[in-house]
Amino acid sequence: MLTQTEISKIEHELQQVPVKKAAVIEALKIVQQQRRWVSDENVEDIAALLGMSADEVDSVATFYNLIFRQPVGRHVILVCDSISCWVMGYENIRKTLMELLQIKYGQTTPDGRFTLLPNACLGTCDHAPALMIDEDLYRDLNGKNIGEILDKYE
Repeated sequence: MLTQTEISKIEHELQQVPVKKAAVIEALKIVQQQRRWVSDENVEDIAALLGMSADEVDSVATFYNLIFRQPVGRHVILVCDSISCWVMGYENIRKTLMELLQIKYGQTTPDGRFTLLPNACLGTCDHAPALMIDEDLYRDLNGKNIGEILDKYE
């Protein structure tokens, strides 16, 4: 069940769009901001609020790679695996992260601190390799600075 806060925020977004369906991405983002992910129940609630089917909402949610349809850690690490990052040392970054966190892509650390995911592009090819933790972008990475970056996040 959506909270009153979530409903209020979604209703505010509805005032910004010509038809209810146009607010689906914002509605998904609002729920995810509150819960860190969007459950099947949340999809159904959003669908009811926007006059859509749950399948329509789910198709949007699964299309956008920044909407999480399963629980994630407190911090989500997105590792850019674009061609630029591959050429500039992506493999070393990926390997270092997996060793330090002791997880693979799609997994969350046992303490719930980090979830590690690949990302097709972070839009910073001129400063590859790159990764993003939550909203923080890290560029021009090398394997040596990964531990220092992770230490910034509780």
